[in-house]
Amino acid sequence: MIALQVVLLFVGLGLLVYGADWFVDGGAGIAKKCRISPLIIGLTIVAFGTSAPELAVSVTSAIKHSTDISIGNVVGSNIANILLILGVSALVHTLPVQKISLKLDFPVLLIASVLLIALGWGGRALAWYDGLILLVVFSGYMAILFYDAIRKQRGMLRGEELSESKQTEAENVAEGASEAEREEKKNPFARWKERMSEKTWFLILLLLIGLAMVVGGGTLLVNAAKSIAQAAGLSERIIGLTIVAVGTSLPELVTSVVAAAKGETDIAVGNIIGSNIFNIYIVAGVASLVYPLTFTAANLIDAIVALAAAILLYLLSLVRGNKLGKVSGCILLAGFVGYYVWLFLA
Repeated sequence: MIALQVVLLFVGLGLLVYGADWFVDGGAGIAKKCRISPLIIGLTIVAFGTSAPELAVSVTSAIKHSTDISIGNVVGSNIANILLILGVSALVHTLPVQKISLKLDFPVLLIASVLLIALGWGGRALAWYDGLILLVVFSGYMAILFYDAIRKQRGMLRGEELSESKQTEAENVAEGASEAEREEKKNPFARWKERMSEKTWFLILLLLIGLAMVVGGGTLLVNAAKSIAQAAGLSERIIGLTIVAVGTSLPELVTSVVAAAKGETDIAVGNIIGSNIFNIYIVAGVASLVYPLTFTAANLIDAIVALAAAILLYLLSLVRGNKLGKVSGCILLAGFVGYYVWLFLA
């Protein structure tokens, strides 16, 4: 039985790796054809797609009244997304943080983290009305995001922002082209995919197939990892914060690292910020509508760590010239290791 779960775990990982590659290619291609900023794609389609495993796991856990897994999945995923995934991605490629993220997305994420603590600890649980509050706030954020995207499409950006956006896109296209050339030399499939990527319908198909592989692979991997962990006698909180959280964050990890390697750095950063926002507002919000999520003192500590991670990321983005480089990556990874050491020793 355990041997079968191990096999399923590696099958899920394989689906994640290849699915994320196709997903990023499809998303980036559609963004450029529709003249939509890759940042917007990262904050919406990519973020929602890669957050689907968290939503499935948390809602299923809520139905089964396993609230520690639901809360641990949300909080643990947010911690892993920032400290582990952005840490690794920053080591692969320097990640610029756009001004809109500093002005809008980061504040929304910080508000979400504070709301989770206030609502959860205030009532010792996330009740259905708390879930509604989270969903309403998220709706307001999405309205602002799409309004901003429409303004950009109509050419209402200031000259400085336009210049910066064009320069970033030019760099990404150049790096993407170099990567494509290297891939074309390796196998005929890459050459065929490069030619087909000129067609919009193929990019949409690539996006959908990639999304299905990412979600399916993530779900398969988490279920297998959870079975293995339960056989080892771990608590639901530890399972939620480690196996399930990191497992459901693997889509973000693979997608962001692949995006960083391809030079699609707007997607790499936007994916993580968007996924964390989705995790709190949508995943925790929807799960709490299904069943009240008990919020213990241990959950409070984990939520505070998630808030601290978001603040650390924000400060690093400001201090280091709106970029996350190798130094920032090392700091984030050190925080992740420190948290996990404390988690298992506490």
